Amino acid sequence: QVQMVESGGGVVQAGASLRLTCATNLRSFGRLYFGWFRQAPGKEREFVAIIDVNGSNKHYSDSAKGRFTISRDNDKKTVYLQMNSLKPEDTAAYSCAANPTFTIVAFEYDYWGQGTQVTVSS
Repeated sequence: QVQMVESGGGVVQAGASLRLTCATNLRSFGRLYFGWFRQAPGKEREFVAIIDVNGSNKHYSDSAKGRFTISRDNDKKTVYLQMNSLKPEDTAAYSCAANPTFTIVAFEYDYWGQGTQVTVSS
């Protein structure tokens, strides 16, 4: 009965901002690392960002660095991805994922949401 539900995606113009939300019911939320990944049609799933169990440490892909911010609220069992200065190449389905250890490798993650679509027009 693990639930991870992403929301906040949409269709925006280049330069716009979106905040993605990953709401969960995970009992172990506070003991899990969370990552955001994205996948565009015809492309492999791509790491975007990761945050440690208490939000102290974060790591971003080169494309996300300086534009995206990952955060978490352990009381609400929710993870966020603030995306600024969006570009057309950011267009993808964005998914949150949870894992008990640090990894940026998608297949190593234990839990996944369904994803939310982000479309950025030129």
